Amino acid sequence: MNQHLNTALDLAARGVPVLPLRAGKLPAGNCHACRDNACGGRPNMKTPGPCTCPRPCHAWAAATTDPVALTGPAWASSWKQAAAVAYHPGGIGLTVVDLDHADAIAWARRTLPATRTVPTARGEHWIYQGTMPSANDVLDGVDIKSTMVYARWLGPGTGTMTALPDTVRALIVKKPSPVRPVTVPVPAGGGECRHRTPAYLERGIAMAEQRITGARSAVHHTVYRTFLAVLAAHGRCGCLTNDHMTRLFTAAQSKGESPRHCADAWANATTALGM
Repeated sequence: MNQHLNTALDLAARGVPVLPLRAGKLPAGNCHACRDNACGGRPNMKTPGPCTCPRPCHAWAAATTDPVALTGPAWASSWKQAAAVAYHPGGIGLTVVDLDHADAIAWARRTLPATRTVPTARGEHWIYQGTMPSANDVLDGVDIKSTMVYARWLGPGTGTMTALPDTVRALIVKKPSPVRPVTVPVPAGGGECRHRTPAYLERGIAMAEQRITGARSAVHHTVYRTFLAVLAAHGRCGCLTNDHMTRLFTAAQSKGESPRHCADAWANATTALGM
């Protein structure tokens, strides 16, 4: 029996979902119709390709522990041509920190808790217990392989596996984009001021910021409705300034909104109010 298939069956028996890799670390499809990604699937895709197969047939989604599937006709020729075995780390509750060069390894040794390590052709895999979203190039020479990706099987490694540290999880947390200058003007005003004190306007802006940052869903809609409410209450008298608008845009961008969307939502709100 093929050496790679033997390795795959041994891993599958231990509950590790596996699949064959072609040369170049590319996954093999598990059906003849999708061989060589003929159906349009991408080699490292996060979802199955646009094919009509009855089951996922690409990359991490094809990884399985079923010995019948592994030895069946769909993958028979794939194992004959296989260059390696891959596995789905997230499928067994693991995260692989893929370190591609010596500087990346040095960073890991300075920063991360010791865990099980596996040597690679260019660096090391550091394997932790726990899953997280996967991401490439989180730092120079550092990739995160966990859910919805595959990793090459290079052996069991050495050392005691430890829990996934927050330091690794933090690598994929996107920092809010800095607030960029905006060109959408604040309404010029000229209407009667209904604000009894400056504190009245300040409370309104603070409540609007809180409404946006507290949104857990429908962020686009929340931003627009909040902009609309602020402009309806404070936009006609001239008390609303660019500083107030910047605060609202900052709150929106902290929730992932782009500067362009903020500007569009503000412009749409002023148009809706006839300003």
